[in-house]
Amino acid sequence: MFLQTLRRFFSQDIAMDLGTANTLLYTRKQGIVINEPSVVALDVATKGVLAVGQNAKRYMGRTPKNITTVRPLREGVIADFDVTRAMIDYFVRKILSKVRLFRPSFVICVPTGITQVEKKAVIDSATMAGAGNVKLVEEPMGAAIGADLPVNDPIGNMVLDIGGGTSEVAVISLGGIAETQSVRVAGDAMNMAVQRYIREVFRIEVGINTAENVKKIIGAVTPQEKPLALEVSGKDLVQGAPRIVMVTEGHMREALSSAAKCICGAVLRALENTPPELAADIFKNGLLMAGGGSLLKGLDAYIARETHLKVYVDEDPLTTVLRGTARAMLERERYRSVFIN
Repeated sequence: MFLQTLRRFFSQDIAMDLGTANTLLYTRKQGIVINEPSVVALDVATKGVLAVGQNAKRYMGRTPKNITTVRPLREGVIADFDVTRAMIDYFVRKILSKVRLFRPSFVICVPTGITQVEKKAVIDSATMAGAGNVKLVEEPMGAAIGADLPVNDPIGNMVLDIGGGTSEVAVISLGGIAETQSVRVAGDAMNMAVQRYIREVFRIEVGINTAENVKKIIGAVTPQEKPLALEVSGKDLVQGAPRIVMVTEGHMREALSSAAKCICGAVLRALENTPPELAADIFKNGLLMAGGGSLLKGLDAYIARETHLKVYVDEDPLTTVLRGTARAMLERERYRSVFIN
């Protein structure tokens, strides 16, 4: 008993949103301390880590032959175990002192429907990076808790979490997920759709970082009150020389329409499979949107129009899942049912 009390006092609890696009860390004492891209730059010959996070993302599309940039998570799960472990280790070392009496306890959010093998990969990566006890929470549940929804009550709550690799819809009641749908169309797919559209329509090639910036600045699903436009520079596919084109919000609506339809389709399928009592609750309470993809202009209005639901975006959608994961970590007894391992 004394050892457990001592461990709670001296150990550092960490909540982690291990995302395809970004990794966020929260500590009990400091709050959100890390919010950086899930990117690692490696030496091609030695496989040594040269940069992690924001510094590594700056390398993307600009590296010489002896350096490569890696995104170790794809569609919400670990694609490269060693690089993921190195990335977690880097972030943990960045926020914790070198001298530690006890190994930190981790609570990590993961996609719904994650396999046992994928669960083990996440737990092993965190353990090898210095974690003691590791608990897992599903991302939509984390989003619901982060948005302060009554997840433990016998009430239907619907959440749409649009991350980097996946968009996940979940119906939550009594501390569990009653219905879920997941599509591998989210922020990354939108970036590639913008990149592909600019290549096909304007005949210029742009990097994925440029495509992401275009999406963030003028990307939209429905017409906006003030039409947006942006000058975009890239490489002419015919002449090979640099060229600047004017991309408009209308172009972006065309580029992103397929992704929006796919995400909305997941919401409709989840509603179709939801029991009637929970569906009635959802019609009354509405749909919560979280994740970076929910910031796409007009996406909430588009889903509201297609589903006839009240749709609202969390006040800080980029951190909703992490805030919920941290709350589950801090109030373990209250949210005991949400842990999936």
